[in-house]
Amino acid sequence: MIDRIFGSATICPTAPTGAQTPLLHIAQYVTWGVLAIFVLAVVVAVGAIVAGRMFGLQHASKVGMVSAVVVVVSAIAYVSLPGILTSILGGGCIG
Repeated sequence: MIDRIFGSATICPTAPTGAQTPLLHIAQYVTWGVLAIFVLAVVVAVGAIVAGRMFGLQHASKVGMVSAVVVVVSAIAYVSLPGILTSILGGGCIG
């Protein structure tokens, strides 16, 4: 019934004219910001491990180890989830 009314045309959303360049800049800033946060989190995790070992603070070492594991898992998810979502959702076209 819907094909009879609207036909079999596909609808693909596009950005308005002139909006593509600012959107790319924002995406690049977000990507570099996330990368900087990953690096900072690794530095903090290693610092917690080293400080925990130096001062005999077992809890600080454990927190550092858990933080390092969480950063690695988050980095893997950050790299792999966009590909998974693209394969599930496709190119964004409807129809």
